[in-house]
Amino acid sequence: MKCLKKSLTFITTLMLVTLSVGCNHNEIKDITVAEVTHSIFYAPQYVALEKGFFGEEGLNVGLIGTQGADKTMAALLSGEAQIGFMGPEASIYVYNQGSKDYAINFAQVTKRDGSFLVSRTAEPDFKFENLKGKEVIGGRKGGVPEMTLEYVLKNNGLLLGEDIASGTVNVRTDIQFAAMGGAFIGGEGNYVTLFEPIATSLEKEGQGFIVASIGKESGEIPYTAYCALNSYMQKNPEVLQKFTNALYKGQQFVQNHSAEEIAPIIAPQFKEISNEDLITIINRYKDIDAWCSEPTLTEESVSRLMDVMQLAGELDQRPEYNKIVNTEFAKNAIK
Repeated sequence: MKCLKKSLTFITTLMLVTLSVGCNHNEIKDITVAEVTHSIFYAPQYVALEKGFFGEEGLNVGLIGTQGADKTMAALLSGEAQIGFMGPEASIYVYNQGSKDYAINFAQVTKRDGSFLVSRTAEPDFKFENLKGKEVIGGRKGGVPEMTLEYVLKNNGLLLGEDIASGTVNVRTDIQFAAMGGAFIGGEGNYVTLFEPIATSLEKEGQGFIVASIGKESGEIPYTAYCALNSYMQKNPEVLQKFTNALYKGQQFVQNHSAEEIAPIIAPQFKEISNEDLITIINRYKDIDAWCSEPTLTEESVSRLMDVMQLAGELDQRPEYNKIVNTEFAKNAIK
């Protein structure tokens, strides 16, 4: 009898341990995402957050703002964040530097440049030739926003250089991403490229006028994507799969709903912006087809990004597509 009791006690204990282990698999996993900037341009991410799509996958996602792809990559490499959200160019630079633990892109969010060209004066009939002999605040040299701007200017037949008296366009790359709007307000530059909501804010305050969409002019490129270090990806594939699943739900929601429906959902992320302005900005991005409907980074789009980088003189070696991109998580999410 005593042996039976001991056996039952052992079995009960074993069952409790097994159940405990099983419960641990359902625990909420904390994930930190370093985002290059906090912008309505990334609406699918905020929809996924506010609609609870990440929570449904067992993830608690926290955001940290970095204000620049270089700083976002630094947060990833230092372990401050597990996922980086920025232009894929940063991962290309790190790979080409020969880093053993480099970043691999696994989900794309935007397929066009999200910045708008802002002028000091209203130009209802704006043409890019208006930039001849002018100074444009363009962002950090080697960053996708600045390189895409150069790509658009060159495609419009403009020459770049500091000698604006000769009719060239001087693209300023000495002003930090977060300071570009302030520098323009302070009197620097004739034009500036800005993301939303800053572009609309300046326009409402009469301090600038949106005259063109850089993304509309540049065509499709993998402008913003999520990446993780190779070591993290190898050890935590289930986390990245859950993350991509939730993101895909956010992308589909944005694809299939109007600006009027999306605005109140992401409003908690942008408390300083009115509902009217949110709708205006979301429609701007819908009008230029800025958002991906699903998260796969295609080889064609990555190749086009590297074309832009080479044209800007920022890429000497083109890494193999499958070295810097993993499409498995995206493919699994959309099954």
